[in-house]
Amino acid sequence: MAKIESELIRRWLSGWTVARSLPEAEPVESPGDGLRSKCDQPGREVEVFALRADEEPESLARLAAIVAAAGQATWLTVPTLRPGAVEAVVSAAGLELLHRSEWFMTTDLTEHPQHAPAAPYEREVRTEGAVTVVSLHGPSGEVAARGTIAVVGADAIADRIETDPAHRRRGLGRAMMSSLAEAAVAHGARTGLLIASEEGQRLYSSLGWHREADVLIARGPVVLSNG
Repeated sequence: MAKIESELIRRWLSGWTVARSLPEAEPVESPGDGLRSKCDQPGREVEVFALRADEEPESLARLAAIVAAAGQATWLTVPTLRPGAVEAVVSAAGLELLHRSEWFMTTDLTEHPQHAPAAPYEREVRTEGAVTVVSLHGPSGEVAARGTIAVVGADAIADRIETDPAHRRRGLGRAMMSSLAEAAVAHGARTGLLIASEEGQRLYSSLGWHREADVLIARGPVVLSNG
């Protein structure tokens, strides 16, 4: 059966936590089913990542039950080649589906296209440890676009790629991804990994990134407070 490899998910998660300065993800109660990350964000205190939803649907049901019973705001993120089946399982557990259109994507960074930002935009690259942050500044010094990439071994995980609405459709997304890929390769990375929002999918695809799986995200039942 076609499935996304759990090791690929683990590699992405390892770099994602580094990119966001989060603690290393830990196994959930059922070993092998998934990993838990403490995000400490309002409405997203904990995130659980499914590792083998396609090959063992029962593992997803167990994770969904854990999220449904969680005492704090918890998300369940599921990379899958069977989004319809995943949606049925998380809905049966009483979870609320948040996104339906995110993709897990990979690329060979050594072959990544290169695009420089057009004038008057200027590039700023800052690297601290394993993490590089690229900022593209507009004519008044404002941050027009920003992105992060974390290098873990031969992998580089891109995260939080954002372009200010006032500066869109000017090639900044392409320039941003080029700069991140260049920095990652300079630090020894070969494979790029990311989870793409609906807005970013066309950009990444045009730059040679490949869709490996859909990514469904659900959250625990909303508890309404009294009063």
